[in-house]
Amino acid sequence: MAKPGKTGVSRIIAAAGYSRKGLYAAFKHEAAFRQELLVLLILSPIAVWLGEGSVEYALLIGCLLLVMIAELLNSAVEAVVDRVGAEQHELSGRAKDIGSAAVFLALVNAVLIWFFVLVL
Repeated sequence: MAKPGKTGVSRIIAAAGYSRKGLYAAFKHEAAFRQELLVLLILSPIAVWLGEGSVEYALLIGCLLLVMIAELLNSAVEAVVDRVGAEQHELSGRAKDIGSAAVFLALVNAVLIWFFVLVL
């Protein structure tokens, strides 16, 4: 059974609005997101300049977008954990640490891809 609410094009338009709000919230409230966005904006033209063909462009820019995606998900987890309560709890700390680990692995992935594509 389908959820009640918007369907078709109106659902897509609403979803795009929610996404815009999420990106704005991340930009406004998350310093790490702003820093990673700056890196994306600086390195994307460099990727096109140094990359040799569309596959390398996709790898170099795609891995940077993956970092952004991981950061958004990490920020979402942190916001929910902080909303639930301010008291220290093992599971809250674990959730935040796992989110942070996801961002770290995305960053390691990006560094390795840039190294393999541009150096080796």
